[in-house]
Amino acid sequence: MPAGFEAPYPAWMARFDEGAAPLVMAYFGVQHPGSLPPEALAPIKAMLPAHPAPRHWIEAQCRDGAGYDTRIIIAYWQDAKSFTAWRQAGGFDAWWAEPARETEPVGRFMEVVAPPMERLEVVYSPPHLPEGAGNLQSRVSACPVAEHAYWGSARDRIPASQTDPLDNSAGTLVLTRNGARVRVEPGRNVCMIRSGQDWSDTTGEERATYLGRVRPKLVDGMTYLRDEGLPIGCFSCRFMQVLDGVGAATEKTFGHAYFRSLGALEHWAEHHPTHLAIFGTFMHEMAPLGDAMQLRLWHEVMVLPPESQSFEYVNCHDRTGLMGAAGP
Repeated sequence: MPAGFEAPYPAWMARFDEGAAPLVMAYFGVQHPGSLPPEALAPIKAMLPAHPAPRHWIEAQCRDGAGYDTRIIIAYWQDAKSFTAWRQAGGFDAWWAEPARETEPVGRFMEVVAPPMERLEVVYSPPHLPEGAGNLQSRVSACPVAEHAYWGSARDRIPASQTDPLDNSAGTLVLTRNGARVRVEPGRNVCMIRSGQDWSDTTGEERATYLGRVRPKLVDGMTYLRDEGLPIGCFSCRFMQVLDGVGAATEKTFGHAYFRSLGALEHWAEHHPTHLAIFGTFMHEMAPLGDAMQLRLWHEVMVLPPESQSFEYVNCHDRTGLMGAAGP
């Protein structure tokens, strides 16, 4: 943190009990080169209520870098034991293993991360509207967090960074094919970020400024990471629109990206023109609103050991998720 720094706008941190087990975040995706039918994720939705059901889940949609219509359910469980029990009780494991998955007219994938608590940080505003993993928090920080809105602040909020550089100098991904099924093993210290924006409460000049000046810069940055990010260490990026309960788009979006390391994410954020344009425009146009800002922002950042990651793809094109970074 720079000496004498004060954050220009407030944010709060999700707090979890000391010694808590890693959360499980499961991304159940489906893709098609045309338009997906409304029922594309119906099998997953039918299983979600099985006990122990996820504590929180959302649905979102995007067009990926190959132009495929992509829809994802992101579900959060309190721990791996609950997730494993749900996979069995809900019938997911049996359904996922069926040969029929390999002959469907759609591609499906499952990306699962389970960050240890000391390798996870979740920040959002305002404090009474948690997002993402914040919906599973034990409590929220009693006051706005000081380590916020400067280069390197995410690292300062990750407890493990006090004793571990969290490097991934190799950055190697291993891809294994078994017919139409592909598994990718990313290795150690891959960094995942899901960073969201909610402009549903904005009005007047603030709304016009966000949609007209800030959001276009955000879209440019996410497109760059999606299409050209691999040389700078971005393995995958999706910029997604959150859907409501009946499949309609909401005024909420998020970027979801995997980087070779936390350092690779930090380098893009601090030095690349696409992120400097996002950050600079936001700080100039929106941050001066301070506490009065109605735009809601949040993110969750995690650094993942090898055993905390699982990436599986069935019938998917070769640029899906981490497949593109892993090569043929």
